[in-house]
Amino acid sequence: MTTQARRQKGRTRAEHRFHNPQGAEVKTRDEAFAAPAAGVSAEAVAADARLTLHNGSVTFAIEVKYNPNTYPHVVTGGRIASGICGAPWEITGGSLGDALRLDARRVGQGACADRITIVGEYQNPPAYRGTYGFDGASSSFKHTTRYAC
Repeated sequence: MTTQARRQKGRTRAEHRFHNPQGAEVKTRDEAFAAPAAGVSAEAVAADARLTLHNGSVTFAIEVKYNPNTYPHVVTGGRIASGICGAPWEITGGSLGDALRLDARRVGQGACADRITIVGEYQNPPAYRGTYGFDGASSSFKHTTRYAC
């Protein structure tokens, strides 16, 4: 028997403790990773991020809701609150990870485009560099989008 094996043989194993996504202690690993209970709301599996898109003279204030249990994070909603014609815009989908994609539709008043698509690639310090466009285009204008908080 090796010295390493003798050391491990004499140790008592630490008891494993498991917690479900709500933070409650459960007995088994399977219970910890089981599907959420019926009483868990969609907000329980959502996180928020604030982004600021910069394009020279234009700045968009963006609030994104996403599922933190996925990667790339699936965007589940949010809004572009200001800085763009026809604001606010409702974010209808996308993803947030090594790449950024946000799809939104205009809910505000005005004669602006009806849809916007924002795409970008992650860079350090935490930001995305890419392009955005309107009504099906995604490469009309360059931008840098950074995390606001």
